Amino acid sequence: MHKHLRLALATAAAATLTSGLLTFTAVTATAADSTTVPQADFNNDGIGDVVVSAHGAYVNGRQGAGQIVALYGSATGVSSAKRTTISQNTTGVPGTAEAGDGFGGETAYADFNDDGYDDLAVATPWEKVGTDTNGGALSILWGSASGLTGKGVDVPDPAVSSHDYWGKDLAAGDFDGDGKADLAVGSSASTIYVYKGGFSSTGTPGGRTTIKPPIVSGSGTDPYGPMSLTAGDVNGDHRTDLIVDGYETQTDYGWNTNYFVPGTASGLNVASAQALKPGIVTGIGDINGDGFGDIVSGAGWDHTTTDGTTVPDSADGGKVNITYGSASGPASTAGVTQNTGSVPGTSEKGDGFGWDLDLGDVNGDTYQDVVVSAPNEDIGGVTNTGIVTVLYGSASGINTASGTQAFAQSTAGVPGSDEKGDLFGADVKLDDVNGDGRADLLVGSYENSANGAVTYLPSSGTKITTTGSRTLSPSTSGVSTTGTPQFGALFAD
Repeated sequence: MHKHLRLALATAAAATLTSGLLTFTAVTATAADSTTVPQADFNNDGIGDVVVSAHGAYVNGRQGAGQIVALYGSATGVSSAKRTTISQNTTGVPGTAEAGDGFGGETAYADFNDDGYDDLAVATPWEKVGTDTNGGALSILWGSASGLTGKGVDVPDPAVSSHDYWGKDLAAGDFDGDGKADLAVGSSASTIYVYKGGFSSTGTPGGRTTIKPPIVSGSGTDPYGPMSLTAGDVNGDHRTDLIVDGYETQTDYGWNTNYFVPGTASGLNVASAQALKPGIVTGIGDINGDGFGDIVSGAGWDHTTTDGTTVPDSADGGKVNITYGSASGPASTAGVTQNTGSVPGTSEKGDGFGWDLDLGDVNGDTYQDVVVSAPNEDIGGVTNTGIVTVLYGSASGINTASGTQAFAQSTAGVPGSDEKGDLFGADVKLDDVNGDGRADLLVGSYENSANGAVTYLPSSGTKITTTGSRTLSPSTSGVSTTGTPQFGALFAD
């Protein structure tokens, strides 16, 4: 998929998961304070909402134009009955649905106009801009009492000729602590644009600046730039910090690295960036209840490549690195694999443990819990059917000794069955979508040859349960099943 081994290693799971359907990994990031992981509430009813991308969907016969589906929480959780389906052909949305645009290829939420309703930043990374193929486009859709209605504004690329894939990585937070939502925007370049102080109703930001972490820019058809952006308060100063994942060299055997960029009163301070353990997808939340955000990164690739190269800070079958926060920023790091403690399963090459993850408080004990997916897990001889694992937080950090849970489609009560290529766990989300104060689990998959599906597994109050579970399909959510819509392969964070 990419000629350079360093990128191929980081996106090896992407190649397997999408069978070549994607050209780069689209990963979202969470804007969080140090103790909680905020969830979207687009209609401000006090119950969490979830946005599901179907960036491969046909729209009016245009292949891969892309859609997003906002699923609104209710007392009974999320269902296809209470939702809004939006494309670039929806009235008020900037742009026009065109083949290959990939609307919804990256998303991030926050209340950007400070009206009490969360809004959604939506990237269209493969949008053709003038003569620039894959120039990319970015818009913000406004929340309202009715949720996301399609009304929105364009966030134009300030440097069209200097990069491609505008908006391919997004993260929302309050990087300077002024109480207003900021938005970090990545592209194929190493430069990250930071929009400060929210946006007006016409799309004018309060300000704009740039940072340039020590990562490489893209060239030719290779996207590079940041591979993911994640926002959260690691040092407890009530300013959002940014984790930037990227590549520090352009040699064939360079490896991706996460960099911690602290937020300050004047914004993100790249001069104080610190290198962390790798992991292409990252979440931040307070797992041990000490008031500092902990950094959880998934390195879903194997320790040894097919040509015998050893990849540092990794494990066959995949690994999750947890770096605990402190007043001075990132502190100690612990690694978790399927061979750790009572974590269900066994580490096997190609499992992809750590391909995706998310944090939320499932049992209401104030410790953030972690869900980790291994979508390439083989079960009972069924290849790449997938499994997700829930690990619970505690005063001593992530608890791998007891209480862990694992869910596959063959688990009693989970809708569906283990099938080849389902990739159960292509994306995962922990959010309270039924308003009981406990995080519920949503699992995306590539069900039915990449049509996709979302499985809802609620919290019982003490753990994730299959009671009340259901599957949401693209066809009942207003998404065409022509082609490969990949409904559920990406949740907004």
